[in-house]
Amino acid sequence: MTTKEKFTISGDKLVEKVKQLIREGNIRRVRIIHKEKTVFEIPLTVGAPATVAVILVAPVLAALGAFAALVTECTIEVEKIEKP
Repeated sequence: MTTKEKFTISGDKLVEKVKQLIREGNIRRVRIIHKEKTVFEIPLTVGAPATVAVILVAPVLAALGAFAALVTECTIEVEKIEKP
């Protein structure tokens, strides 16, 4: 079963929050939404170790950092896998 959570955060906290969510390990997908439009979508492999996941999405995180510098506020939508 999957669940979705949304967080509204300031642009300067965006990259750190995404890294934190990836480290949790039960994340399937992360979407960055700005002004009701999806700007970034990061699919993650379920069950991948957190350090491997962060390394694999490092280029995306760099682009995300550049985007975060331009916005004041955005929404992170997280799709999580809930174990039965």
